[in-house]
Amino acid sequence: MLSAAPLRRLRSLLSPLLLLAALSLLAQPAAAQTLRIVSALAAPGAGPTFPADAPAKSVTLPDDWSRSRPGEAGPVWYRVGFRAPATPDEELTALYIERVCTNLEVYLNGQLVHSGGRMREPLTNNCGQPQLVTLPAALIAPALNTLDIKVAGEPLARVGSRWRAGGLSVLELGPQSMLLHRQARQHTFAVALPQALSATLLLMGSFMFVLGTINRRETHLAYFGALSVLWSALEARLWLRTVPVDHAVAEFLLCSLLAFITLTAVQFLLRYAQHRSRFADRLLPLQCALMPASLVLAGPERLHLLTTLWSLVLGLQVGAAAIYYLRAQWRSHSRSSWVMAATLGTLALAGLVEFISQQLGGSPMPAQAARLVAPLMFVVVGLRLVQQHGRALQEAELGRAHLEERVREATAEIERNFRQLAELRVEQITERERKRIAADLHDDLGAKLLTIVHTSDDQRISTLAREALEEMRLSVRGLTGRAVRLADALGDWRAEVVNRLAQAGIQAEWQAPEDLTQMLSARAFVQTTRILREATSNIIKHSGGSHAAVTCSVADGDFKLVVQDDGDGIKIENDGRLDRGHGMATMKNRAKQLQGQCLVESAPGRGTVIRLTIPLDRALEASP
Repeated sequence: MLSAAPLRRLRSLLSPLLLLAALSLLAQPAAAQTLRIVSALAAPGAGPTFPADAPAKSVTLPDDWSRSRPGEAGPVWYRVGFRAPATPDEELTALYIERVCTNLEVYLNGQLVHSGGRMREPLTNNCGQPQLVTLPAALIAPALNTLDIKVAGEPLARVGSRWRAGGLSVLELGPQSMLLHRQARQHTFAVALPQALSATLLLMGSFMFVLGTINRRETHLAYFGALSVLWSALEARLWLRTVPVDHAVAEFLLCSLLAFITLTAVQFLLRYAQHRSRFADRLLPLQCALMPASLVLAGPERLHLLTTLWSLVLGLQVGAAAIYYLRAQWRSHSRSSWVMAATLGTLALAGLVEFISQQLGGSPMPAQAARLVAPLMFVVVGLRLVQQHGRALQEAELGRAHLEERVREATAEIERNFRQLAELRVEQITERERKRIAADLHDDLGAKLLTIVHTSDDQRISTLAREALEEMRLSVRGLTGRAVRLADALGDWRAEVVNRLAQAGIQAEWQAPEDLTQMLSARAFVQTTRILREATSNIIKHSGGSHAAVTCSVADGDFKLVVQDDGDGIKIENDGRLDRGHGMATMKNRAKQLQGQCLVESAPGRGTVIRLTIPLDRALEASP
């Protein structure tokens, strides 16, 4: 008769085998020629084999560690027994694992047949990656087979999301060709599609961030671009399955992103509603520092609890900003209010579904589908924002073209009237026509240009309108026919030239005599102003210099103006074409109309000198 000690040893050896045989009988056929395994023996252990001495217990698959072992970390071994499934000739048998978190190794009858990567820190992240393991036919016994799966994962307390806690899904055995299609479908839904949306958000968000940064009036584009880029960073672990940092650091970085995502989302909604809150400008950046600090102080063992509390607070902030935006859109009777309301409602519903799915557990499919909604909605909103920006840009271009046409028509009308008045030589008619044109320009076109300057949202149109307004005022001044004191004209020219050069970063030097008593006709003042403006524009746009000097003098009855820069000068190949470039022909023609001359001196690398000479007696007698 056997003693009590050998009997206990024999019972301890036979009990797992009997339980394993019972579990093999519970394997359910999922489809033709496949076995669905819903139960397994589970035992914690970090060794290279199933821990025979550790207490093993039967668990139901899927085994979610956040519920079955919320405070325990891996690794955990799972053992199942199965009989070789019937497969067609020359068809390999495969094991399909829909979900494992975080990583696994698969042993068949004691032999390693599959490894998902690193099983020690930093762990390879295979959460959400469906696994298909081919079982070598040479290792499959015709009778009972043992399948051991070693899972390395994290407890619920150390992860920000319940879906990133350790666990193992239902196992399925069958022909490789049949299970390959299921694995491909799940990979497309859980990995490939989120990766595609993440890449789209990254590219689109980067473009919109740059676009919003350049256009200061459209900062909502910059915030939405930053939101898209940060959201794509949440899916970074789909691309980087092995990161060079420990799991605790990776989880801390992912959870800290939530505060920055909230900042960009709230600021986007407020700026899109054309509202800027100083309170939000100060609170949100402070919150981005406060949340990571609180996670560090709480430690990794309270990461899940603190992240859940922060998620509720951050979600309320985004919800309040969304309500404010919809209220502002409703008050302004915007046509896009219904579209944005539907989009924000869909995002809120998706977030609620994911939150409930995490709390209730069960199938991860609803949460996976909900996680796809947010990036998809971001792509839709981004495309709409780009469309709106393009439409606004197109309208601005049309307005600019219309404005240019109006300016050309007004200029043409001025020139026609000027030629007619010069030919008539009738002082009374000339004076009357001058006053009429000046009044029309000032009251009609001037008022409209001024309105455009103060109301246009497009900086380019506003700048063009301001330039057109200045040109119109100069033309009106010329039409008045009043002579100008040369000293006053020099003061106006100096203010304009020095200011333009300073704005372009060019040092300006101005030299002119004081207490000049000579007079200039209105036309001479206008033409000289335009010549000086053209010379200044050439220095800014073409010279490449950093210093410019303007010298004015009166000698022998002539007014002389010299403009010199230290730029690159005019290239040799362009030397014979001075009159056809940089407005030189126009400048010379204007000087010729005043019975003067405009000379250009330039050499490569030695700058350019423009010498303007106008007879003061002719300039005073010239008709405007």
